[in-house]
Amino acid sequence: MDLVTRMARRLPRLLADIEELVACESPSTDPAALARSTDLVAELGERHLGMPPERLTAGGRTHLRWQLGPGPARVLVLGHHDTVWPLGSLTTHPFDVTGGVLRGPGCVDMKAGLVLALHALAELDVPAGVTLLITSDEELGSPTSRELVEQAAAGCAAALVLEAAAPGGALKTERKGVSRYLVRAHGHAAHAGLEPERGVNATVELAHQILAVAALGDPGLGTTVTPTLASSGSSANTVPATAEVAVDVRARDAAEQGRVDAAMRSLRPVLTGARLEVTGGPNRPPMAASASAALMLRATRVAERLGLPAPTGAAVGGGSDGNFTAGIGTPTLDGLGAVGGGAHADDEHVLVDALPARAALIAGLITDLLNGEPSVGSRVAAGRSDGEHRP
Repeated sequence: MDLVTRMARRLPRLLADIEELVACESPSTDPAALARSTDLVAELGERHLGMPPERLTAGGRTHLRWQLGPGPARVLVLGHHDTVWPLGSLTTHPFDVTGGVLRGPGCVDMKAGLVLALHALAELDVPAGVTLLITSDEELGSPTSRELVEQAAAGCAAALVLEAAAPGGALKTERKGVSRYLVRAHGHAAHAGLEPERGVNATVELAHQILAVAALGDPGLGTTVTPTLASSGSSANTVPATAEVAVDVRARDAAEQGRVDAAMRSLRPVLTGARLEVTGGPNRPPMAASASAALMLRATRVAERLGLPAPTGAAVGGGSDGNFTAGIGTPTLDGLGAVGGGAHADDEHVLVDALPARAALIAGLITDLLNGEPSVGSRVAAGRSDGEHRP
């Protein structure tokens, strides 16, 4: 029985596992909810892989790692279980499968991807030479897990990232680098009606800075510099003493990321008596197309041998932990997770019919990398005929 057929037989269990994870809400900022989700992911992983994970604590957060077999890992499979959805989102966005579309908070980003990884590894009888790392703070920029991700990727032949696919099921072959800043203007408070001239208006100063920051983008190079969340003042009749704005920066290469960083740190106040404070900086390095090129060719050959359509590639603006693995020189292929859309939005969804083929591609690619051959390899091609390797 071929691998795609065996994965199709797993579909009811794939859906049940996704439902179980989606039903356990895991907002990045809720420690108690994350702890419950961490326990569930660990239990689910042990159920499929036959072994408990290592629990790695960093910065007060727990991340999960399975190191399969003896010796060094050659393939890193990478994902996260935290989501952007606040606790209680299931009330307004319940888990549902209707008309071949699965919905629920965090389903495509990226709980379905975690389930695909577990079923792929189980179908391969838990192959030696693989590390599975599942983190709990990716949506926050991976402040406590970045070092773990980079350590796990070091020396590997490939990092396979189970983030959701790009539109149309495309693999993510290039990601922009991400920088985050907070620009804070300091002025001087005064009564807005009695003596506004005695104040230094931090809101006005911030307005000047927002225009300067927005002008740093370069559409021709794909560099975006976007002022986002802003706040100022303490009351409606007071000249604001402080005002601040968050700034999101995306750049395709390190040179552009560095140019914007230098410009942000060179901002100077416009109003006499105002003071500026700029904090933050680059968060994720760019994932260049060169980091994924060889793996994309390999994935295409694997898909052909499995009888699947050739995958397409896409460059995207969003960041992931794949930026970190590519940043240390490990070949990285991203977007291997569920096909769907609407990440972080009301229409977040997964296309059910695409799950078995996606799981087969992941399993085939892992085996191909472990075999070190430009073919699917005998273990995937032959496999077991009962389709019941592990739950």
